[in-house]
Amino acid sequence: MRRDMRYKVGMYIARIPNRNSPPAILLREGYREHGKVKSKTIANISHWPREKIDLLQRVLKGDKLVGVDDLFESVSSFHHGHVRAVLTAIRRLGLAEVIAPRRSRERDLAVAMIAAQVLAAQSKLAYTRWWHTTTLPTELGVADANEDELYEALDWLLEHQERIEKKLALRHLSEGGLVLFDLTSSYFEGKTCPLAKLGYNRDGKKGKLQVNYGLLANGKGCPVAVSVYSGNTGDPKTLLPAVQTLKERFHLSSLVLVGDRGMIGQKQIDTLCAQGGVDWITALKTSAIRPLVVEGHIQIGLFDEKNLFELTHPDYPGERLVACRNPELARLRAHKRRDLIAATTAELEKVRTMVDSGKLKGAAKIGVRVGKVVNKYKVAKHFVLDVKQGGFNFHLDEQKVAQEAALDGIYVIRTSLSRQRMSSQDAVRGYKMLTEVERAFRSLKTMDLHVRPIRHRREKRVKGHLLLCMLAYYVQWHMVEALRPLLFADEEQERKATRDPVAPVHRSDSATLKAATKALPDGSEVHSFRTLLTNLSGIVKNYCRRRGTQGAGETTIIVSTPSDIQRKTFDLLEAISV
Repeated sequence: MRRDMRYKVGMYIARIPNRNSPPAILLREGYREHGKVKSKTIANISHWPREKIDLLQRVLKGDKLVGVDDLFESVSSFHHGHVRAVLTAIRRLGLAEVIAPRRSRERDLAVAMIAAQVLAAQSKLAYTRWWHTTTLPTELGVADANEDELYEALDWLLEHQERIEKKLALRHLSEGGLVLFDLTSSYFEGKTCPLAKLGYNRDGKKGKLQVNYGLLANGKGCPVAVSVYSGNTGDPKTLLPAVQTLKERFHLSSLVLVGDRGMIGQKQIDTLCAQGGVDWITALKTSAIRPLVVEGHIQIGLFDEKNLFELTHPDYPGERLVACRNPELARLRAHKRRDLIAATTAELEKVRTMVDSGKLKGAAKIGVRVGKVVNKYKVAKHFVLDVKQGGFNFHLDEQKVAQEAALDGIYVIRTSLSRQRMSSQDAVRGYKMLTEVERAFRSLKTMDLHVRPIRHRREKRVKGHLLLCMLAYYVQWHMVEALRPLLFADEEQERKATRDPVAPVHRSDSATLKAATKALPDGSEVHSFRTLLTNLSGIVKNYCRRRGTQGAGETTIIVSTPSDIQRKTFDLLEAISV
């Protein structure tokens, strides 16, 4: 009987070249037959993922594979990605060195609070609870900090405010450049703080005490300084202290200050002219525009040919006035006025019916009821009211309505800059950059940084809190600018310098496409700043140890592998420069 001369050698993985295509991955068995080594294919595993192929190759080589769960146990896990993102921005900005040149416990706590304010704005007590779910306290070495230490660090930060703001101004302000300044308020919980006063409320919280604060920013909207005032301080009173800060603390000998029509009035302009070195851009109030139209200095017919033109007027010697008309704004104002007049008319008709039926009697009572109606919609100037002891009548003043309609969409920019220094178009663009400060206030007040409500009782704590929020917005501002390619934000910022300054602002085609498709050009999701931070928080840092060591073994740190969008985020943040 013939003996079988075939002997098995073993299995192995072969990679076979496949011309211009990826190589074929084959599981083969080798054997000897009559003294010759041969092989046969067991399976084609080209479709397997690389990790699975590598594991099979290790098994075939005799390696003993053990599951991670059999070797290690997770001791703790902390959200890390969003912390890494904010700390990367802070590092690239050199903000810690801006706060203080040398590292200290107070500086680490201040940086931790700034980062926490960007990540999840809340009270100082809540910081010490919340941040232990993240790697923030361990990254900065403040895991043992308590609420009292945070308040002490806040006081320490306030003591360094002048030096911090001076460094930021040196970075972001330039001689003769634009400086934006605006004032807002935030309501206050409690009654014991000396700064908390009743004033012009911008938060819609009637009867609430408030604190006013002004923000200085460069021409792009990057914040450099914050000033705090009592809640009953008027806008114009804050302007000259801001100019003093710019000239004396920041050592700017010349600048162009941009402020709204309620901020820069004639009294302030006279003072600025006397000081020298300060030019300005502001706008006229409606009450000042109306005489220019009535007297013919602003000819409405010219707007049929162009949407802005320049003029001078003897009441504004040495100044340039740029009259602008936005047709879309005109339509919006006309529509709003019609609605308000219609709503007021309907309410007044109800009052007249009540008077005619005898349900409402007496001139005093009728007057009170009529007053409530006309004050509700703020269009009393358009109505002629006739309140009598036994009757009530009214009619619309068509002439006044027509006079106001003639001003719809018209606004006038007022500046001390000559044509050689700034064109009419750039003067209008400069004034409209105040929207960047308004954007900062929206971010500070609402879902991002939560300045309000202010709960601190001491004056210096309120000032420290607002300084902290301004520095947090400084970090967020740079992050948003760097991350524009991944956000709904418009990336084509250079268009701002050349687009029609009067025409309605429209998004670029690329930004419109992102908003419509909710996707980036590569098909990945587009984010808001908040949702991107949430996405980054999915990167977790795990602390693991060998099973059975009972706390005595060495800890191994395993960090989640970033996704493509997360890697792009970190790459963009690493490119931040100042």
